[in-house]
Amino acid sequence: MQTKLLSFLFIAFFFPHASLALDPTQAPAEVDTLMKTAPKVFIDCSYCDRDYIRTEISFVNYVRDRKDAQVHVLITTQQTGAGGTEYTLLFNGQGEFEGIDNELKYVSGNTDTSDEVREGLVDILKIGLVPYAGKTPIAERISISYQGGVEQQTSTSDKWDYWVFSLSGRAYFRGEQRSRNNSISGSFSANRITPEFKFRSSYSGGRDVDRFSLTTGTSINTSSSHTFRLLAVKSISDHWSVGAGMSAWSSTYSNIRFAVNPAPAVEYNFFPYSESTRRQLRFLWKPGFRYNQYNEETIYNKTSETLWGEEFSIALEMQQKWGNITTAFEASHYFSDLSKNRLEVYMDFSIRLFKGLSFNTYGRFSRIRDQLSLKKGIATDEEVLLRQTQLATGYSYYGSFGLSYTFGSIFSNVVNPRFNGY
Repeated sequence: MQTKLLSFLFIAFFFPHASLALDPTQAPAEVDTLMKTAPKVFIDCSYCDRDYIRTEISFVNYVRDRKDAQVHVLITTQQTGAGGTEYTLLFNGQGEFEGIDNELKYVSGNTDTSDEVREGLVDILKIGLVPYAGKTPIAERISISYQGGVEQQTSTSDKWDYWVFSLSGRAYFRGEQRSRNNSISGSFSANRITPEFKFRSSYSGGRDVDRFSLTTGTSINTSSSHTFRLLAVKSISDHWSVGAGMSAWSSTYSNIRFAVNPAPAVEYNFFPYSESTRRQLRFLWKPGFRYNQYNEETIYNKTSETLWGEEFSIALEMQQKWGNITTAFEASHYFSDLSKNRLEVYMDFSIRLFKGLSFNTYGRFSRIRDQLSLKKGIATDEEVLLRQTQLATGYSYYGSFGLSYTFGSIFSNVVNPRFNGY
């Protein structure tokens, strides 16, 4: 068995296009007996195609709860500069496999189909599970094949010099006998991201038209918005970053004809950026100014104004075996009038309390004291009901929480897709 395990590791390391599978020549009864000793694996991934994984990797047992597992596989993601996704797979041994840990990565391209992505992810999963399967009797029944013909690349030439462009447009329409809606939207982005420098630029905009047939006649409501953003960030160290950004936008809903907000910023991450897929604790400070030009005169008798202010935020993001948490606190104010400020708290929290039981909560609360663009006058009932204009408020909130409990068989190896849409 030791010889076969070494062969597994050699092939997995030097030949990433090798395939691993149970030997089909073995008698089903014999394989079933050996499967009872195969590693118990928990796949910790909310967006993975678990049915596909169970179908393609059949030399391990899948369990529903991490506490029943001998191998906990935590899969986290972050976007690449080219618009693809980098998957980080953390293999943690538990029980008799305690101390056998590993980390592998898989990167999908921005044009890969969902089938290509799940195929590539499964290939890396197979390689990561080999050291565990190799320590059980099931290793004697696994066959290895190498799909040759792939040449090793010693250097990479990028004619685009890391630039990635994206362009999209979409039109929507829907209707009934007495109402119709149509809208059009579009977006464009140009990004260049390297380990040392990040540059992002984007534009998005849209126009929405609602038409209603009322007893008093026909009502037509039109709204539009446009947003342009720029961001440039320089990596200073594994904890510090500096940069600058600019936003420009217009919105009929917010009574903004034109607004622009250039601002420098500095960020400190308590954890190294190299651990960003698992944990981040970021502190951001952003001073700057904002110029507003309004569609209609505001409640402060302004048609335009220039404001200086600052923003501070703290954000914690963690993805661990016990669950995940994302929480942030943001505070901003204007120097000309400190009473014009805003405080926001956001939290998305999920924790596995004990075997089979999970608790999750999600919420956001904002204390609002900076609605400078509110238009003068009283909003009509139509504007309120159709949400055509922003209304004065001192706060906003939304949230949810819940519990989930699962019990029964610990195994989840079987895949049966029949009547999935019923």
